Amino acid sequence: MLSSPMEALRAQITARLAAFDRREVPPAGGIRRAAVTVCVLEDAESVPYTVLIKRAPRGRNAGQWALPGGRLDDGELPVEAALRELAEETGVTGVDVAGLLDDFVTDSGFVITPVVAFGGRQEPVADPREVASVHAVPLERFLAPGVPRWEGEQLQMPLGPSIVIHAPTGAILWQFAEVALRGREQRVFDVPQPHWTRT
Repeated sequence: MLSSPMEALRAQITARLAAFDRREVPPAGGIRRAAVTVCVLEDAESVPYTVLIKRAPRGRNAGQWALPGGRLDDGELPVEAALRELAEETGVTGVDVAGLLDDFVTDSGFVITPVVAFGGRQEPVADPREVASVHAVPLERFLAPGVPRWEGEQLQMPLGPSIVIHAPTGAILWQFAEVALRGREQRVFDVPQPHWTRT
């Protein structure tokens, strides 16, 4: 029986992530840990897309583009935290984890673990306490000419009208595009962060 294009995509990405020798920052005292989800959903026409959020105009990283995610609670594992935050911020639940990308160490002292997951066909809804808006970025956009682009040493991921993502989120999405979508090895731990993301 032939699989659907979405099932084939999921199998391909899962296999690529399984073969990827990811860089993990080992647990240590004093390290602040966070996790995010690169969540792949499909729209009504079965077009796969990822979920991006714009943070609420108050609180930590106010107004910035981000992946759903946040700090680990005491005793929580990165995957648990990533999926909890995904549910809290966008209402997306019942996802299947495909794999993990490299841990990213931020200039503000966080270690971010990116989790790649598939959630089928469901409608993300912003939690107004934390999220100003939720945006769908088709996967094909990650493979478009000019993505990524560089302004001096600064990485930019132009993913839609008025959507330009910088590190650390931009670095995570660049690695997702290269490793999961293109099947290439790409490390991003040395991608510099703009000063406004260091909060």
